[in-house]
Amino acid sequence: MAIDAPSSPNAQPWSDRLRHSTIILIAAALALSVVVSLGELSALHAALVFLCVAAAALIPWRLHDPAASRDDVRRINPVESAAVAAVVAGMPDPAVLLDRAGRVIHLNAAAAQLAPALRRNELAQFALRSPEIITALREAIATTEPRRATYLDHVPVDRWLELMITPVPVPTSFGGADKCMLMTFHDQTPLRRVEEMRADFVANASHELRTPLAALSGFIDTLQGQAKDDPKARERFLGIMHNQATRMARLIDDLLSLSRVELSAHVRPDTLVDLLPIIRQVADGLEPLARERQVEVETHLPDAPVMIAGDREELLRLFENLIENALKYGASGGRVIVSLTQTAATDGTQEIRVMVRDFGPGIAPEHLPRLTERFYRVDVGDSRSQGGTGLGLSLVKHILNRHRGRLLIESVPRQGATFTACFPQAKTQAVP
Repeated sequence: MAIDAPSSPNAQPWSDRLRHSTIILIAAALALSVVVSLGELSALHAALVFLCVAAAALIPWRLHDPAASRDDVRRINPVESAAVAAVVAGMPDPAVLLDRAGRVIHLNAAAAQLAPALRRNELAQFALRSPEIITALREAIATTEPRRATYLDHVPVDRWLELMITPVPVPTSFGGADKCMLMTFHDQTPLRRVEEMRADFVANASHELRTPLAALSGFIDTLQGQAKDDPKARERFLGIMHNQATRMARLIDDLLSLSRVELSAHVRPDTLVDLLPIIRQVADGLEPLARERQVEVETHLPDAPVMIAGDREELLRLFENLIENALKYGASGGRVIVSLTQTAATDGTQEIRVMVRDFGPGIAPEHLPRLTERFYRVDVGDSRSQGGTGLGLSLVKHILNRHRGRLLIESVPRQGATFTACFPQAKTQAVP
């Protein structure tokens, strides 16, 4: 394919050169005429001087500079043009354009975020250390054929990605053709999450719903049989059936909430929210439960707004679970303290910590590592009698993972328990 180079002095028509040199030639002619009229120069010599000036003005002179020529060639390389860079930058998925040797020519912002080590004019295989990527890239370079690979990225959260390497024919600066490699990354995480969600929902629902469904079925049979004409038994059984139905509804609600959070765990929230009104809203909403359990809720919160990048609805659910658990399982202590502090994390960054402390019976050390597992309960009977589903702390953990935070659990038997939700501090304190 021929490449149209920018116009050079050699390619300009003579009429253009004459037009551009008119002033110079007129000035030279006038000057020489004055000199001849004064007798300082003969007409023949003046004519020769004018011809030299005209030749200098009209004939295209160009010194050959090899370094400049190479710069010009690089400057007009079609693959490195701004148009190609704009096309790569406009692709919705992470995209990287490589030359025949595997060096990065262009990459878009999504690719830079996915692999921060990628640099222009450097080999991509040094920045992309996944064995699947390196193998596919080497095969594509060696064979100039498309390659596809699927791999699991563990940082910062688990993400399933599909890599596609497509050879792209491109023109060269000298009218020939070459092949570059276009790498595109497609996020398969939502599809994998949906598959896992379906499998987990079926397994968990069938396990946890079996008991209340069996209870409902048994009470219905009793009401249709022996207790058909017994008002007292009917009233008692209907109350138990209502409790079981409520438990099933809450279980399904928790399962759906957990599935939604897991589905979007790889997408970090980018909306700035203030934690203080969220915590106060949850504490006020749980005040009836606190009065019922005779527990005093103390909030120790700063006056200034505390901003984080987060999802308001998920944060409401997170603090509701933590404070409600403290009211239910630590009620014997008589009070619950909710506090917020800003401290430096282990890596030197600022961290926001929301602590929920109760003064109840505490949790034995052997249970602490498993508290965030699905359906794990320290005391199964007590949990179910309190209306718990065994999913609350699992939901808290997944919400914190999505917010790039972490959950700390500290407890000493007979001295209560402290659950701390840690969030990275927002870079700006401005509400969008």
